[in-house]
Amino acid sequence: MIDPRQPMSYTSAQSGDNYRNWWPHPVMTAFTDASIDELDRFARDTDNVFNMTRGGYVLATRRDDITAFERAMQPGIDVGIYAGAAVHEHFPALARDIRHAIHIRRGGDISGQQLGAWMLEQIRANGGRLVRGEVTAISRNDRFVLDVSGANDVKADAIVNAAGPFAHRVAAMLGEALPVKNVFEQKVAFEDRLGAIPRDMPFSIDLDEKHLGWTREEQAMLAADPDLEWLTRPMPGGTHCRPEGGAHGQWVKLGWAYNDKASEPQEDLVNEPASDPQFPEIVMRGAAAFLPALTPYIETPPTRYSHYGGYYTMTEENWPLVGPMQADGAFMVAALSGFGSMAACAAGKLCAGWLCGTPLPDFAGPLSAGRYRNAELMEQLRSATSKGLL
Repeated sequence: MIDPRQPMSYTSAQSGDNYRNWWPHPVMTAFTDASIDELDRFARDTDNVFNMTRGGYVLATRRDDITAFERAMQPGIDVGIYAGAAVHEHFPALARDIRHAIHIRRGGDISGQQLGAWMLEQIRANGGRLVRGEVTAISRNDRFVLDVSGANDVKADAIVNAAGPFAHRVAAMLGEALPVKNVFEQKVAFEDRLGAIPRDMPFSIDLDEKHLGWTREEQAMLAADPDLEWLTRPMPGGTHCRPEGGAHGQWVKLGWAYNDKASEPQEDLVNEPASDPQFPEIVMRGAAAFLPALTPYIETPPTRYSHYGGYYTMTEENWPLVGPMQADGAFMVAALSGFGSMAACAAGKLCAGWLCGTPLPDFAGPLSAGRYRNAELMEQLRSATSKGLL
């Protein structure tokens, strides 16, 4: 492993640490099911060292008609669908205007840092070595030669490009271009001193567009500012919330992946959230429309909170790229978007299968770069109403 940083200290450190097997396409459902199978096995083998839970996901909407969502359900996904009074009987924290709630039962959260630390132990126990440095160039004669800053050159018969938001830079060293973009998304964690969020509430997502509930004066002020006018328009769905720290914790995580602008990754993520100082208020307003007990925090924000973020490295269709690159002997695990923690186990196993030439699952081809040669599949993905981005 070659990394200029401590492993798991860049975008992975900003993970929401959630997992689910709901996707609007069976390929992604099969892929994440395989990864959750591995997580379940590792949890058993390690006495659950990475704190895997199974509270599920709740997708909530104010719509009367959810037939479009039901059509997107894939066989094998265990769900409960609640309507009317049953919504608030099962999920009392949700706003009273929520008409339907879909409970994805094979979902929950993990400690991504603990999982990563355990995996690093396994790598070292099996002879793996961590080289601290940055790959600055790759050449090839009979073998790959990697120039590594701060370390000796590394020679290899095969390489795996798993550089996260920097995957396109590594690909460029091989003379290739990856069809990926980096989108910075943010989260807020705060101490819920009011006890607004029940500690047993599942990871919950508001699917609906919304306005942010400004006063008339605030609306006028924002509308007059060209840089802030966008805040007066309808915002996309996807506000999400979950308790953090288990039954006896007091912290809550909020997120909202409303940004859709691509950007180049910064070397230092610590200062990146400062570029969007309004985010904590925006996400709190969005979440309060969904979970009304959060409303007092709009006027009196939490005193203890953390505002942070990381990059979704994603393809246009929001599917990963796992498998061979164009250069013989080069492979990639890239474009894991906002689902890196939940998909990591299956992605690593899949890439190992490609590299070692062992039998591959049915989803291997569609999740590799080979899918771009399948015109029918790509047209299907481009025309899909949902890309599974939550």
